[in-house]
Amino acid sequence: QLQLVESGGGLVQPGGSLRLACTTSRLTLGHYAVGWFRQGPGLEREGVSCITSGGSITKYEDSVKGRFTISRDNAMNTVYLQMNSLKPEDTSVYYCAAAPVTYCPITLSSTVHYHWWGSGTQVTGSS
Repeated sequence: QLQLVESGGGLVQPGGSLRLACTTSRLTLGHYAVGWFRQGPGLEREGVSCITSGGSITKYEDSVKGRFTISRDNAMNTVYLQMNSLKPEDTSVYYCAAAPVTYCPITLSSTVHYHWWGSGTQVTGSS
């Protein structure tokens, strides 16, 4: 099954930054909306951010607004999530997902909106 590939996770001190990337060699991401999700231990998967196919509209979960920025480079077939001012509570496995449509879901955590998923990358905020 087609999978997206995330990269860029790691261990970072509180207040630090990471940039996650999402790409695939088997799908033209520029045709589709792409979202980022995260899932902590024992928690449900929650939507963090979404970007429309053209990149003109972005959405963020309230706790990351002003700290995270989603962007895309369709020429590179890659979607990014720049994470600044990281907090320990941002510790999670982060997943990217592509929807078979150009628009983001009304509810950011709507997993059924997406068809293609990555296997995740671990982000750990710890001193």
